[in-house]
Amino acid sequence: MNDINTTIADSNDIFSSGFLLGNLGAPFLIGMAVGYFAKKMIRIVLFIGGAMLVTLFLAEYAGIISINNDILQNVASSAAESAKSSGGFLVDRLALISSRGVSSVGGFYVGFKLG
Repeated sequence: MNDINTTIADSNDIFSSGFLLGNLGAPFLIGMAVGYFAKKMIRIVLFIGGAMLVTLFLAEYAGIISINNDILQNVASSAAESAKSSGGFLVDRLALISSRGVSSVGGFYVGFKLG
């Protein structure tokens, strides 16, 4: 009899381990993994982009090429807009995982902070 009351209480209790793992735990972990990966990829892309810029600056210094600063700023602005749109896409997609989307999006921000 006591087990039945515990099971009924667990299904109605929002702080029970079953409710938290199913509704908050797994979506949170998915969001955290995606956020961690996104930050690591941004770091890699920035590293490669920085290396390419330094190479271009060295080539300009050596007199091999000439760099137009306006075009360089336009390329950087378009890259930043692309990064914003892809980040928005990830957050929108994660919001569909759980019923309210709060835990997966929260996990994304925690993972992004940890990455």
